[in-house]
Amino acid sequence: MASTPIPGRPVRGSTTGRPIMALFDLVGRRWALRIVWELREGDATFRDLAHRCDDVSSSVLRDRLRDLTAAGIVERGDGGYRLTAEGRELMELLRPLGQWSRRWAMRAHAADSGHARSSNEEVR
Repeated sequence: MASTPIPGRPVRGSTTGRPIMALFDLVGRRWALRIVWELREGDATFRDLAHRCDDVSSSVLRDRLRDLTAAGIVERGDGGYRLTAEGRELMELLRPLGQWSRRWAMRAHAADSGHARSSNEEVR
């Protein structure tokens, strides 16, 4: 079991543990970003969070929650798991990526549709 990435310690992509590389290692782990995303609206129990995450296995969810809690991004409260102040700040920084991804998807769809028309026109 890999330890939670912490700035200043070696992490994937950085032997010195540069802070950005530690963050990339943490959020790049399976389901980590999805958990943060699903907690953006508020608290969720373990079971509810597993369901929101397309029924992720309980062992993976437990490991990711442990990592995110150790990193100070998620905490356990009366209503289940929730984002900490640091986690909410991270979520706010991720929102523009969500907006960018929707524009990217529209461009990709438009390019794909244009490619399909060109291919069909060549067949005629």
